[in-house]
Amino acid sequence: MSGAEEPGPVLFHTSGRAAHITLNRPRALNALTHTMVRRIDEALTEWARDPAVGTVVITGAGERGLCAGGDIRAIHDDARDGDGTASAAFWRDEYRLNARIARYPKPYVAVMDGIVMGGGVGVSAHGSVRVVTERSRVAMPETGIGFVPDVGGTRLLALAPGELGTHLALTGAQIGAADALLCGLADHYVPAAALPEFLEALAGLPVEEALDGHVRTPAQGVLAARRDWIDDCYAADTVEEIVRRLLAHGDPAAKEAAETLLTKSPTALKDTLASLRRARTLGSLEPVLNQEFRVSCAALDLPDLVEGIRAQVVDKDRRPRWSPKSLDEVTDSDVERFFTPLGARELGL
Repeated sequence: MSGAEEPGPVLFHTSGRAAHITLNRPRALNALTHTMVRRIDEALTEWARDPAVGTVVITGAGERGLCAGGDIRAIHDDARDGDGTASAAFWRDEYRLNARIARYPKPYVAVMDGIVMGGGVGVSAHGSVRVVTERSRVAMPETGIGFVPDVGGTRLLALAPGELGTHLALTGAQIGAADALLCGLADHYVPAAALPEFLEALAGLPVEEALDGHVRTPAQGVLAARRDWIDDCYAADTVEEIVRRLLAHGDPAAKEAAETLLTKSPTALKDTLASLRRARTLGSLEPVLNQEFRVSCAALDLPDLVEGIRAQVVDKDRRPRWSPKSLDEVTDSDVERFFTPLGARELGL
């Protein structure tokens, strides 16, 4: 690359048998744009048929994380001022990319160092080899912006042991390495200091051999010790009953979870619970992504998505005014409309 060229928002290079994707918007915590999604997809297409490429590796530029999610400011502006077509087009390509990563014919190594949230989970946790470090903070925090976990997240969380995924989806809680391993969102723990050596080894070795000598046991997480109340409280059929059980349980962490839920969008909470329960019955990733596309498009038409992003990202006052503002005001028919088929606009995976 000549000195005059601007480095792009996503960089590609090969080193030996490994092809590397680097998300390169460190000031925006490598948030995904539509352009980035398309470029990654093009590279994966090319590398799938290149016999010189044995492994694909995705990392994030900068010190803070792999990816904080999709570019929600763009979604906010589109939902507020546009007609939603730009957001729907972004999700269409993003979800197709998530499905492609899950089915990729070569090892896809995701280095989930630092912050990995929302869309960042989509480009990493569907991969065949998912590496976390002591700095990993993994989350699906969508209910806090009036949205529902997407990018296949409802399938990933539905597959977590017991009701751990329901807890993570509704509260948006961030988890570290051990809990990511427990929940099935990651496969291996490698200390951050060993990452350069591990990545270098991938140039010449198959993934399993490159991992040898670098994988360690992470410090203990928090979720295993909380399984009893998480599994009991979140097994309820409604969000109202989940909150009631959490408040009645007696464990301070359960009470804290209930208080967290009551700050989230009531509509998003109910849609998320319904999405997760349905994802458990859908069998594979593609029908879940089709469902998530319906839910995401429906969210564009309601006030909570614009208001949630405004409060968290635009004005940063952290005081969203949800509408409706309480769980009991969100009816079953309000939830059901999120799952309405889109006809010709379906994702169609």
